[in-house]
Amino acid sequence: MPLNSIDETFLDRLTAHLPEDTIRPAEARFAEEPRGRWKGAARHVALPRSAEEVAIIVRHAAEAQVPLVPYGGGTGLVGGQIAPEGGTEPLLISLERMNRIRSLHPRENVAIVEAGAILQDVQDAARAADRLFPLSLASEGSARIGGLLATNAGGVNVLRYGNARDLCLGLEAVLPSGEIWHGLRRLRKDNTGYDLRNLLVGAEGTLGIITAASLKLSPIPAGTGTALLAVASPAAALDLLALARSRLGDGVSAFELMSRAGYDFLSEVIPELRQPFETPPDWSVLIEVGLPEGLDPAEALEAVFAEAFEEGLVRDGLIAQSQAQADDFWQIRERIPEANRKIGAVSSHDISVPISAIPDFIPEGIARLARIDSFRVNCFGHLGDGNLHYNVFPMPGRSRADHDHQRSEIKRVIHDLVHEMEGSISAEHGIGRLKVDDLERYQDPAKMAAMRAIKAALDPLGIMNPGAILRERR
Repeated sequence: MPLNSIDETFLDRLTAHLPEDTIRPAEARFAEEPRGRWKGAARHVALPRSAEEVAIIVRHAAEAQVPLVPYGGGTGLVGGQIAPEGGTEPLLISLERMNRIRSLHPRENVAIVEAGAILQDVQDAARAADRLFPLSLASEGSARIGGLLATNAGGVNVLRYGNARDLCLGLEAVLPSGEIWHGLRRLRKDNTGYDLRNLLVGAEGTLGIITAASLKLSPIPAGTGTALLAVASPAAALDLLALARSRLGDGVSAFELMSRAGYDFLSEVIPELRQPFETPPDWSVLIEVGLPEGLDPAEALEAVFAEAFEEGLVRDGLIAQSQAQADDFWQIRERIPEANRKIGAVSSHDISVPISAIPDFIPEGIARLARIDSFRVNCFGHLGDGNLHYNVFPMPGRSRADHDHQRSEIKRVIHDLVHEMEGSISAEHGIGRLKVDDLERYQDPAKMAAMRAIKAALDPLGIMNPGAILRERR
C-alpha cells in the first residue's frame, strides 16, 4: 500500500489534537547520522510528552498513511533513525521530552524509565540507589533507552550481564494501530503467551514505538579491578579469557581485544591521549572484574597475570592501581571509534563469529582483503561474546574516497567470510537501512518469511520506520 508524504493538511489535523509546540521543523541534527552516509528527508519532528501523545500521532499517521521514523539519541550506526532523501517524506518522532526515571525499586533490582532517558542518567540514578545498570557503551552520554532497546544494543559488559534485551523486563509501547501496550511488568517470570517484549526489542521501531521500559538492575560489586595486558595473539587472548573465567567465574565483566592499529590510530589523530605502553603491543586485552566483598580485585588480576605469563599467554601488562588509572585504560578502548572516524574507514563491519573461530577469522579476512587492494585493518571489540569491529582503512597517504568504488566488494568479502564461519553480519548495531541487502543475502529464508509475516500482521499499512530491517513495500 503506497505511503504519503506529510503535507500541511496532515500537519494541521495533527497539531489540532496535540499541545502547542509538539510538532516542529526538524533541526539539522535530525538529518544527520554519525558516519555521514545519509542526509535525512524529514522536515518535521514530533516531540511528544507522553505515551498518549505518541498514540495520537500514530493514529493520525495510520489514517493518513504517513510514514513514521522514531529518533532516539541519533547515535545509531546503520541508518535506522534516518529516512534518506529521495523517498516519501516521513514524520520523525523524538521521545527526548519523555526522559523521566519514573520509579526505582532497589529491593527488586528494577527501574522504570521513559524511552527518552539518556543511558548515563539511568546509570547515575541506579547508582544513587546503590544499584548498577550495567549497559555501557561509548555513546552512553547521548544514547537514549528507547533506541538502545530498539536496536538491542550490546556494549562492553555483555559478557557478564547480557545485551539490552537481557536487561529488559517489560515495555510500554505504542503499536502501529495507535493502541498503547501497557506491559511495564517488573516480573522475572511471566509465561502468558507470545513475548511481545522480545519482539519489540531489536525491531528498530518497525513494529511499534517503545515509550518506557522496566529495566533490570544489579548489585554494585564490592570491588572492581582493571588490567591492560599484552597478549601473544588473538588465540592467546582466548586462552587468557578461559583462564580468567575459570579463576574468577562471572566476576569477569569485560574482556576487550585491541590490535596495534588502534594504538597507532590514536597516536596519529589523538596524540594528546596518554598511552600506557611505550611500544604498543600487536595485541592486547582490557579486562575488568567486579568481585564481592572479601576478594581483592587487584590481587585476583595479579594471580591471573602471573599464571598467564607462566603459560606464555601474556607478555606484559599493567594492573590499575587507582580508579583514575583504570579510567585511563578505558579511554584507550573507548576513543578508538573516535580515532577511526578521524582516519576515515573505507568499510566498517560489526560482526560476530563463534568465539573459537576468531583466531582464524582475523588473518583470513586480511588475506582476502589483500586480493582487492592494500588496506589497514583495525580489529577490536568484545572478545568474550565473539563481537568484533573489523574496520578497513586506506593506507597512509590515501583517503577513503580513493576506495569508494571498492566499498561494496570489501563488505561482500568480509560478510561472506562471516557467513562461512556461521557468524552474524550484525552483532550489536542492528540492520537499519545499511544492511537490508545483507540481511536478505545471508539470513535463513524461513526466518525472513516469518519476519515479513509479522511485519504485515502488526503494521499492515507499513507506516512504522519503512525501509529499516525489511525492504520497503511498494
